[in-house]
Amino acid sequence: MTIKNLFNVTRFLTLVIATILFVSCHNRTYDNKSSLTGWSSKDKAAGGFSSNKNYQGQQAPPGMVLIEGGSYTMGHVQDDVLFDWNTTPVKQQVRSFYLDETEVTNSEYLFYLEWMEKVFPPNDLNYKDIYLSAVPDTLVWRNVLGFNELLTENYLRHPAYADYPVVGVSWVQANQYCKWRTDRVNEKILMEKGVLNPLFRSDSLEVIGQNNFNTDTYLSNPNLLFNGDSTIYRKGLPSNAKRKKGAPKPSRGSFTGRHVKISDGILTSKFRLPTEAEWEYAAKAIVENREYNNIRGRKKYAWNGKYTRNKSKKFRGDQLANFKQGKGDYSGIPGWSSDGADITIQVRSYNPNAFGLYDMSGNVAEWVADVYRPIIDNDANDFNYFRGNIFTKKMIDTDGKVVMVDDASVEYDTLDNGKIIPKALPGSIKYIPITKRDAYMRNNYDKAYNVDARDGDLASTKLYDKDEDELETKPRMYNSPVKPRVIGESGFIQQQYDTKKRNTLISDKSRVYKGGSWRDREYWLDPSQRRYLPEYMATNYIGFRCATDRLGPMTYKRRKPTTTKIRY
Repeated sequence: MTIKNLFNVTRFLTLVIATILFVSCHNRTYDNKSSLTGWSSKDKAAGGFSSNKNYQGQQAPPGMVLIEGGSYTMGHVQDDVLFDWNTTPVKQQVRSFYLDETEVTNSEYLFYLEWMEKVFPPNDLNYKDIYLSAVPDTLVWRNVLGFNELLTENYLRHPAYADYPVVGVSWVQANQYCKWRTDRVNEKILMEKGVLNPLFRSDSLEVIGQNNFNTDTYLSNPNLLFNGDSTIYRKGLPSNAKRKKGAPKPSRGSFTGRHVKISDGILTSKFRLPTEAEWEYAAKAIVENREYNNIRGRKKYAWNGKYTRNKSKKFRGDQLANFKQGKGDYSGIPGWSSDGADITIQVRSYNPNAFGLYDMSGNVAEWVADVYRPIIDNDANDFNYFRGNIFTKKMIDTDGKVVMVDDASVEYDTLDNGKIIPKALPGSIKYIPITKRDAYMRNNYDKAYNVDARDGDLASTKLYDKDEDELETKPRMYNSPVKPRVIGESGFIQQQYDTKKRNTLISDKSRVYKGGSWRDREYWLDPSQRRYLPEYMATNYIGFRCATDRLGPMTYKRRKPTTTKIRY
């Protein structure tokens, strides 16, 4: 090869390599290690602000399954024997979320009661109303013409009913349980990550009253917990240090030596009641036979099919859910029981639906988060529909710090049925409604209280052209009873009744419950059916399960990022 040819080949190769390097610079994808400034967000020279290096993706909380979001036809029951137009079909989009596999059981709720009794002892006058506010109403089993004292005395606490769904719980109590569960799950996570010491094992600490772990308080200001006692936090240990016998071993990705932040991504989202749209979507489970069910909205039960009896050879004729089959027939004849139960039954006694959820039709009906209104019309929000928003914010004192509810500042509320409940538990952050200034010039909301928005507020009545200051009393679309609220010196409400004529029970305190129960006929097993009760009432046929939000992608499936190629 001549020197000239060698020079040409070398020049050609150099040009090819330069082109490849140039194009690759425009094709490269950026990961979370670099920022738009050119600095690395984890570089100590830049401040080292990023703290999400330990994030491994959201995991399903204990006892929950992922419900992949999507669109479906909410409502549109096949049978409407009451002719109340209560389930108008509306196309809705639901975001992905997690939902309990089963209803909350007696054993799970008893663990909650034991914790409440230990931290807020009822024999202490400062806490007696706190513990009592969490106890279910066991008298819901009584009937003036029925002998059910056995259930009144045993259903909640006897081990024979440990795996049965808890009942006698009001909507208010179910919400309080969800909040408590958030703190217990996150407390366990922080212990496993080496941040918290086991609180109940400490000799120098007393977990009582305001001295308990609260997620909001920890994230807002960790020093507010236990009056700033640093012994609740596990200190960093040298690599050659030995753990004390019995001390839990920090898990992978330990945060020993510093506090956890939201940006770490290891704390669970808040537990709550599912919305009506979420619950119905999860119960219908249109992932099976999706085209027919999604477009026409005609899936009648939580299972695939339009009959309640099992078709398999081994269990032919058995019912697929626990419900009342006729007058005086709750289980079938002896020796040929068709659903295996006269009242409720153990959770997981029947096959799950396509999402892996048990008892979405039958056993007990379930509270959902929504305030009840007769019709969900086409003008309603079609993305994660929910009625019941009250927008709040953390209370900030004059020093610019968040305010914690301590033992001396607990506020109580008296419900219409006379029960006294705490507005917030000691140790939690105090929240207040947003103000008009907070909502000034916003285009998505203009006030804190949105429970009656577009259906019961001033704008939706015949007085829409009036100013609220011109009205002596707030207009009410629904003529529901108004309970006289005269509170005595002891804190109990004085027993009085509304003597005026009323024609409805619908109010801003009416909450939706979904699904059929052990004492309902087949008609109510349809997930689209909806009923309501005041939020402070409890029955022997309504239970609940918790939900929490899915963060990030809708599913566990990971999609590779696409790279746009630039041609020159």
